[in-house]
Amino acid sequence: MLPYKNLIIIDKKNTLPVYRQVSLQFISLIQEGKLSPGTLLPSTRVLAFDLQLHRKTIVAAYDILVSEDWADNLPRKGYRVSPDLPVVRPRSYNSKKLSPFANNANFDFERLEPLVHQVISLNKGPLVIDDGFPDISLLPTKVISEQFKKSLDNAARGKNTGFNLNEVSNFRISLHSFLNRTRGIDMGIENLFTTRGAQMAIYIAASLIIKPGDKVVVSEPSYFIAEALFKKLGAELIRIPMDADGMCTEELEKILKKDSIKLLYIIPHHHHPTTVTMSVERRQHLMQIINTHNFAVIEDDYDYDFQFKYDPYLPLATGDHGGNIIYIGSLTKVLGAPFRLGYIIATEEFLKAATTLRTLIDLKGDFIMEETVAGLINNGDLARHIQKTNKLYSQRCDVLSDLIIDELGDKITFTKPTGGMALWLKLKPEYNLLQVIKKANLKGLTMTGSSYCVGKDAHFNAFRFGFASLDEHQLADAVHILKKQ
Repeated sequence: MLPYKNLIIIDKKNTLPVYRQVSLQFISLIQEGKLSPGTLLPSTRVLAFDLQLHRKTIVAAYDILVSEDWADNLPRKGYRVSPDLPVVRPRSYNSKKLSPFANNANFDFERLEPLVHQVISLNKGPLVIDDGFPDISLLPTKVISEQFKKSLDNAARGKNTGFNLNEVSNFRISLHSFLNRTRGIDMGIENLFTTRGAQMAIYIAASLIIKPGDKVVVSEPSYFIAEALFKKLGAELIRIPMDADGMCTEELEKILKKDSIKLLYIIPHHHHPTTVTMSVERRQHLMQIINTHNFAVIEDDYDYDFQFKYDPYLPLATGDHGGNIIYIGSLTKVLGAPFRLGYIIATEEFLKAATTLRTLIDLKGDFIMEETVAGLINNGDLARHIQKTNKLYSQRCDVLSDLIIDELGDKITFTKPTGGMALWLKLKPEYNLLQVIKKANLKGLTMTGSSYCVGKDAHFNAFRFGFASLDEHQLADAVHILKKQ
């Protein structure tokens, strides 16, 4: 017999009658598959003893189950789960058998192409090379679950389900302290705004700046989702080439001598997709250009927390930019995809407009998750997790780099990054990346990292190999499969 005394919990503070609490929990056990159709239920006397309830309470609960067709009362045998369980079917206004959503809509709307920069549809194999995501198996799950429960309990006791975006939350206070310690950005709490991930932050910032016809400068190549957003807002993209020192700021200066721009989008740390970190000289030159021409800059803080050098570069936003830089980042790259937490650092006036815009799509934010991460920051757990994973990711970067050089050095070129979670691998011209992806997939290796090998990007013939989420054996297996293609 199932341990009903552990499965059926009576809440004496609940206004719902006890017999109804019992019946509802039996229904949940049936719906969850823990009680199969035809299963005999414990006698009213036995269950009453187990749950420390009066037998009449159990009889009333069973009578509810019988009346709602969840159970049968068999003479001289007792109660059992009904072999024919009820199926709730709401009444429909549709008189046709075919669902109305099976047809195409009769109104016009904009049909957008998928944004995933993957060249073919792939069957997901047992081994996946991603775009550069953290290894969520390394998360301190016990600590996080305890903090989550604490945040949920606090919210329940305080009848609190969220906060207004104008309020200074615990998360903002904790994040402000964390960013000051790790980035060295001179800012007040009024200069920090939280979002659900970096992509929302980019969307909000760009939407407030770009008007149709505005010129926006991006690198070549660049983060393709940001590019798609700028185009959607009506921007004309101007592309600046990349080299080993980052975006070629000399080319940007040439453009500005003959044209004006509205926005520069730049990823100075571990650039996506190339993983290049901008040199000190380029940073200094870019700051001079920003202050001379006074255009808006979105600095995308990509993978900043994972830097393998002892003395990492600070963000551009730490310099004297007169408020022109809008600094954007995310804790998703630290904690993984389940944690959609991003932020914007900008002038107070700009963030007031950002608050209004965000309210149109998201009124409250992820209150419980934000409170949870605030606790992780305050307890030092987030800093410890970053320190631990940074060391491990550095080792995995070394392992993969050595494997590529030893096993694929005649086919692939790359520059080992100083941080981040991915390598930018360029295949030599005689090897077609599209064909490699297809063949590797047949061998059980799925390459989901951003691939630049078709259309205007065909000349790159390159892709991102995320190493952070794979252990050393998986990295070796992936390289072994690639070597055979």
